Amino acid sequence: MSAATEIQFYDIPSKTKSNAWSPNTWRIRYALNYKRLPYKTIWIEYPEIAPTCKKIGAPPSATKPDGSPYYSVPFIYDPKTRKAISDSIIIIQYLEKTYPSSPERSLIPSGTWALQLAFIDALFAPSVVFPLFQFAVPRSASMLHETSVEHYLEARRELFGGRTLAEVDPKGEDRVLEWKKVEKGFGVVNSWLKPEDRFVGGEQIIFVDFVLVSVLRWIREIWGEDSSEWRDVSSWNEGRWGNLVKDLEEYTTVL
Repeated sequence: MSAATEIQFYDIPSKTKSNAWSPNTWRIRYALNYKRLPYKTIWIEYPEIAPTCKKIGAPPSATKPDGSPYYSVPFIYDPKTRKAISDSIIIIQYLEKTYPSSPERSLIPSGTWALQLAFIDALFAPSVVFPLFQFAVPRSASMLHETSVEHYLEARRELFGGRTLAEVDPKGEDRVLEWKKVEKGFGVVNSWLKPEDRFVGGEQIIFVDFVLVSVLRWIREIWGEDSSEWRDVSSWNEGRWGNLVKDLEEYTTVL
């Protein structure tokens, strides 16, 4: 397919092995690869996000407390339809509608969308995946290029009640105790799934599988495959999380 018709997928570069690191953009990269849609990644640093969105007509993904627009990745531009779309939830709906797959390969099978959205909301609840953020967000900042670090820190300071990331990152015995909360959170997710199921949807891959595996990918990318953090997470719940990453590995090409 001509480069002129490839979907333009915007992402933030890093010092990680694959360059890609963000769980928010990974979920769309998984989806694009799964649907076999021709695309190219356009790497932009954090200060470039808002100007780029405005340039291509991508709407803000949220509103700041002061009422001003907030622009963030992921966003895409599709030359075939001349549309720019922001926010992963809206992007996946667009891709499914514009480039429908067969029923057995649809990421939003009929009747599942409300349940998928509920799963995503529950996944990021304070007692589930959120405890991971105090570890992963500071680590992510250390993996960014210098031009992006301050923007990243400022955008996430509110997430932790105004505390700096140095204050958020657990130390000493607190780190051990807080990491136990991360393990407990993944145990909660495990309890939602049947032991025999490879994916949230059983044997069929659906969008929430990519949301979930993107969090796992985030951990592996920022700490490394041989890190104690990844070895921990990949072994929890009889190895379910390490297996999920392996089962979806074929959709991780960074184009």
